[in-house]
Amino acid sequence: MAKKTAQNDAFQELKAAIRSKDLGRLYIFHGEETFLMDHYFGQMKKILLDDLTESFNFHKLNNETFDLQTFGDSVENMPMMAEHTLVHVDEIDLFKLPEGERSKMAELLSDIPEWCTVVFTYETVSWKPDKRLKKLWEAIDNNASIVEFAKQGQRELISWVSRHFAARGKRISNELCAYLIDITGGTMTALNGEISKIAAFSGADEIKRSDIDAVTEPVMDAVVFQMTDLMGEGKYGPALVKLQTLLKMQQEPLAILGAVGGHFRRLSTARTLLDNGKGSGELMKLCGIADYPARKSMDAARRFRPEFCRTAAELVLETDYKMKTSYDDPERLLEMLILELAQEARRG
Repeated sequence: MAKKTAQNDAFQELKAAIRSKDLGRLYIFHGEETFLMDHYFGQMKKILLDDLTESFNFHKLNNETFDLQTFGDSVENMPMMAEHTLVHVDEIDLFKLPEGERSKMAELLSDIPEWCTVVFTYETVSWKPDKRLKKLWEAIDNNASIVEFAKQGQRELISWVSRHFAARGKRISNELCAYLIDITGGTMTALNGEISKIAAFSGADEIKRSDIDAVTEPVMDAVVFQMTDLMGEGKYGPALVKLQTLLKMQQEPLAILGAVGGHFRRLSTARTLLDNGKGSGELMKLCGIADYPARKSMDAARRFRPEFCRTAAELVLETDYKMKTSYDDPERLLEMLILELAQEARRG
């Protein structure tokens, strides 16, 4: 199978290879969507291995078990009572190997036997090839299919969420699918667990927002949005409660502040677009966000004056400076920020 170039092409060609059961010899799997990574790796295992001989022909190496000799032996070992072997190397940064080992690794990757498929996976370790290390990089570039499992677009995720609820005998609207995607961060890994919980909790055939809110813990950005949304509605007490929720989630105050600042920058952009007769489509392009959060941001921006958005940005910067230079309690500084923002929001 030929070398892959574009990331999307590599993903599509992997799916085609699985459908045709014609897999290559070397793969690099990386990306944020680990649910998809695990799924397609599982499909490869089904093609290459069988239950009877898997213990002989499947070799998994990680930080505790990896060394070059073991890897080389695993690659060279002929299959036992089967046609293929599969070597899975997890979380090993090839470009941080000593120079001599990098050279040997380049040789091994350039001459993988026809019966063997090697898959390197990167979930917590970033895949950052150092192209200055030419021999190793060229061996990978010339022989590997580098597949990125990126977060899926909102349209694909809505369809996927709807299908998974349907498989559990539940219906859900597209709008609630988008809401669930937004508050969970939009990865299939997170969504899969939440879908199971929501479906088990709901006693009806159709999922309601109250079902989602009852059992789903939103990600930090979603709680920040809820907090500022409450401020836009004049509900300042509940907004402070949302801040306490974030702190109870053991989020770092500086990280919360960063999320608040990012949210108000988005609101400021949305307010500017509104004042110039633009819609949520422009915000999607400028901020690289999906349709649902873009529409939510535009709706929220309508509740705030342009002056408030500018003042909010200044207050966030002042709080950031205080957190980094004073001995004041970061949590207290955050509470003071919310109170100051609430006071500004009251002015209309």
